[in-house]
Parts: sequence; C-alpha cells; structure tokens
Amino acid sequence: MSAQLQQKSSKPNSMASPAAAAGVTIGTSEDQHTPDLTAFVKSLLKEMEQRFQTMSDSIINRIDDMGSRIDDLEKSISELMEQAGVDEQPSAPAGAQK
Repeated sequence: MSAQLQQKSSKPNSMASPAAAAGVTIGTSEDQHTPDLTAFVKSLLKEMEQRFQTMSDSIINRIDDMGSRIDDLEKSISELMEQAGVDEQPSAPAGAQK
C-alpha cells in the first residue's frame, strides 16, 4: 500500500502549471505590488481618519461656541426685560391678536 502512495505522490498534479510542477516560482507584478498597495491604502485611511477627527473636533468646538453665545444672548435679553419691567410671558403669534 505504501508503494501506491509513493507512486501517487510522485506524479505531478495535472491541474498545476508547468512552472509549478517543475518547482519554479514565477513572481507576478501583482505579487510585487501587493505590499505597496497595502501600505498606500493604510496610509490613505490613516490620513482620512486624521482629517475626519480634525473636522469633527472643529464642528464640536463651533457647536459649543454657538451654545455659549445663545446662553449669553438669553441672559442679555432677560436683563433687558427686567430693566424694562416686562414680565417673561410667551407672546401670542402675530396673527392671533384680536
């Protein structure tokens, strides 16, 4: 039985290429460029992530600044209303007055 296994294993694979059957490795340009492409994609993704983080931080800072400005505006309006002696009551819509 071991003789049959040796005969089968010594036969070249009919599906393998002639170069592979001969034990020759042929490097394709695709194989050579794969590491370069991987490095490029990683670099590009890292750069995009940094830009996204910078933009995200900028947007959050602007929202925080806008919130502070709104708070200051509400405070100023309240002070002006107190000085004018006006009660803080919600006004009716302009079309609802009779």
